[in-house]
Amino acid sequence: MSIPPFHWWRTVFVLIPAISVYTIVLGTLSVVSILFDSRGFFAHGCARLWSRLILLTTGVKVTARGLERIERGRTYVFVSNHQSIYDIPIVFATLPFQLRIIAKESLGHFPFLGWHLRRTGHMLVDRTNPDRQRIFEQWAGLVARGVSLIVFPEGTRSVDGRVARFKGGSFLLAIRAGLPIVPVSVRGSRHVMLKGRLMVCPGQVGLTVHDPIATDPADPSVEAARRLAERVRDTVRAEVDEGDGAATLESSTA
Repeated sequence: MSIPPFHWWRTVFVLIPAISVYTIVLGTLSVVSILFDSRGFFAHGCARLWSRLILLTTGVKVTARGLERIERGRTYVFVSNHQSIYDIPIVFATLPFQLRIIAKESLGHFPFLGWHLRRTGHMLVDRTNPDRQRIFEQWAGLVARGVSLIVFPEGTRSVDGRVARFKGGSFLLAIRAGLPIVPVSVRGSRHVMLKGRLMVCPGQVGLTVHDPIATDPADPSVEAARRLAERVRDTVRAEVDEGDGAATLESSTA
């Protein structure tokens, strides 16, 4: 029987216990903070600290480019490719905005993490039976509070790093709200934790923020959303295809 590699032992006996502690402590603080901060701004601070602690403990270093392209204080819809469960802490730790995610409803069932998501304004959607009117009303409420959203429109993590088709639903909501779309390319995160593998490796990840794309609320059609989704996917994919293979890891096979 082969001996598990070093990073498997490190993941099971160091990273999982440490991240569990971060999640319990900061998840509790974020939920309690709703008593004095109904906007969820303090809770988002807890989420950013949680993200930074995870990256620091794991040994993941993020190199960000293009942050100067976005304006602090504005409301955006950030749209990213999805390579790893580490994409969420990478994005939260890097983007200096009040962020809320649109994610599958099942995430809300996790203790502490799910409680944080449900009580601090994140959008959890039942993908098998989405209530589109309720989703738009919740979206409009978030926009009115001045928060930005982060969307992973592939719907699932990529196994090989290639960017799959972007689903158009989130783009239609952005068009109806008249919010600019900001494409975000994440490169190399799949090497940190491959889908289906219980092993985390330290490494270097790249994140590129592209120029915002204006939306036209005068044309809130499904076809317009599809065209926008394809345009954003092409922008993200060009950057990912160029840089993903160059991601460096301290050790992915040790």
